[in-house]
Amino acid sequence: MTLRLLKGFTLLVGDDPVALSYSAQRLLAFLALQDRPRTRTYVARTLWPEATTPRANANLRSSLWRASRTGHRVIDASAQEMALAGGITVDIHDAVARAHCLLDKTCLCDDILTRQTRDDLSADLLPEWSDNEWVLIEQEQYHQLRLYALEAMAKRLTTAGRHGEAVAAGLAAVRAEPLRESAHRVLIDAHLAAGNRAAAQHQYEQCRCTLLEELGLEPSDTLRSLLPNMTAH
Repeated sequence: MTLRLLKGFTLLVGDDPVALSYSAQRLLAFLALQDRPRTRTYVARTLWPEATTPRANANLRSSLWRASRTGHRVIDASAQEMALAGGITVDIHDAVARAHCLLDKTCLCDDILTRQTRDDLSADLLPEWSDNEWVLIEQEQYHQLRLYALEAMAKRLTTAGRHGEAVAAGLAAVRAEPLRESAHRVLIDAHLAAGNRAAAQHQYEQCRCTLLEELGLEPSDTLRSLLPNMTAH
């Protein structure tokens, strides 16, 4: 079985999607993002923080029952604790592992400098879910991690002379966070390494316009220094 949480929730058995109620989806996603089994009380209080304890426990029992109706074992639950069932591959686990490799300067990472890595790091976690604080925290943690990882990926590809792929990774970082100057910087570096000075200058101007319009700020001296001979602003 495969549980996909990037770009949205999908549970697959082979290539076939499994229908689940929203409450069961939330329970599976929550358990998939935990690094260890959680007590029933912890799960109930986190998923239904506004409910009374009896109501939250009842909601949890209902969600467990709905998850069991899939006909597949998706949750390992005891009287005290529960966890995502073993044997379920979760896409974000692999994406996070690759992100940490990219950020580890002692890791060669050649085998993960791929389009699949870039696509996974370009996707947000459960982007349409925003109804609970635990989701928002997990989303922000992965968002920040993937931004740094995309920038690291662009740098590694630039160093390897894979300029087209470096530009693609840099563009993904800029799309994810247009106000992030470091994302623009790795993209400008990739253009310059490819010998595309006009593209680098165009990217600088895009960054400058975005920062001025949104924040009223000029690019930093560090960014300007990448193009020392361009027209000064």
